Amino acid sequence: MPDILCFGEPLLEFNQRPDTGASLYLKGHGGDTSNAAIAAARQGASVGYVTGIGADAFGEDFLSLWRAEGVDTATVKIDPHAHTGIYFVTHTDKGHAFTYFRAGSAASRLAPSDMPDAAIRSAKIFHLSGISQAISGTAADAGFHAIDVARAAGVRVSYDTNLRLRLWDAPRARAVIHAAIAQADIALPSYDDAVTLTGLDQPDAIADFYLRLGCPLVALKLGKDGVLLADQSSRERVPGRVVNAVDATGAGDTFAGAFLARLVAGDAPRQAAAYANAAAALATTGYGAVAPIPRGAQVRAFLAA
Repeated sequence: MPDILCFGEPLLEFNQRPDTGASLYLKGHGGDTSNAAIAAARQGASVGYVTGIGADAFGEDFLSLWRAEGVDTATVKIDPHAHTGIYFVTHTDKGHAFTYFRAGSAASRLAPSDMPDAAIRSAKIFHLSGISQAISGTAADAGFHAIDVARAAGVRVSYDTNLRLRLWDAPRARAVIHAAIAQADIALPSYDDAVTLTGLDQPDAIADFYLRLGCPLVALKLGKDGVLLADQSSRERVPGRVVNAVDATGAGDTFAGAFLARLVAGDAPRQAAAYANAAAALATTGYGAVAPIPRGAQVRAFLAA
């Protein structure tokens, strides 16, 4: 059984290539927790994915991807009555923007009864996100069910805020995400998400907010500035790494996967965060969510340099 089990929705990606001088889109793979699962697997971790996909060509594409990446697919449900979601990424001088076609996707139809309780109990870390719970009411319930199963079995729960206000309004997002983080062991909020969710703008105050919810370890992602790592007794800034960034798609997911992989491998949180910062930085040097995710040898060479 996998050491890290991720739950969420995969989305086939079509990413604009502005560097070509034409409106061309490169097919790829996305979905925040799928990206995190692949990132963890590329660092050498044992990883599985919990999701639903359609009985369609895009679903088959994902199965092939996960198997090639070494992500266990035993907990992937194939739904013959629903489709696999897709999204488009466009780039302007203001950054990247997303357009989604995901309503009614197979993953959004998952419910508590679809959760693989035995696999969750055997994992070391169960990872989910705000998006995992935002895609439908039943998916939100499934996430809470999985958290309950994990906690009862002594499995650590990791939660990435990944706020998408197109999927739900701010009050519901705030209520669900904070209720989940209150039961989590590892909180992975991004700074922009946290400002919206908490109304705070100082990193230390944001870290204090999530610690007060009851989560024992907070890694507040600060983009190129690295991460603020905090627990009840200490905190420190772990600096980011400087690279020639071209596309930030999936960088936060890469951080999450790499961070969890190193925790499972036995690293202290500070070591894991420094490693994950390097992995996330490298992930911004290419286009798409999955293709630029580095493997362990690349991250180690980057850190050594």
